[in-house]
Amino acid sequence: MDIRRTLVLTRPPEEVFAYLRDFTTTEEWDSGTIRTTLLEGDGGVGTRYHNVSRFLGRQTELTYVVEEDRPPRRLRLRGENPTVRTQDTMTLSPTASGGTQLSYHAEFTFIGLARWVAPLLGPAFRRLGEESEKGLREALR
Repeated sequence: MDIRRTLVLTRPPEEVFAYLRDFTTTEEWDSGTIRTTLLEGDGGVGTRYHNVSRFLGRQTELTYVVEEDRPPRRLRLRGENPTVRTQDTMTLSPTASGGTQLSYHAEFTFIGLARWVAPLLGPAFRRLGEESEKGLREALR
């Protein structure tokens, strides 16, 4: 299951990257996030976060780890719990007007019995992508 979004923002890449690098900001822009807490690190590779989200009426918890940190161009995190693994990749490039083109790619891999339900979740994931895109646009306005 994939969510892909591309946004063109007026803020420069350095500002957008700094905002996204602090993954606790998901509370501001990810409609499913209830709470994200920094467990350890400074935002760079190896930094760990605990995320509590709501999806389809159920609460779920994931541990995210920063796997790639290349300011101000690319940030990649891996999230895991017993039923799903996710990889979130954010790629930033400057625009001619001094803003940022942000490409967001979230890949979900379901584990165990959850993998049999995953094909039915397409509409819910599309809605999540749309809501997250709207949240990012508003947060980075």
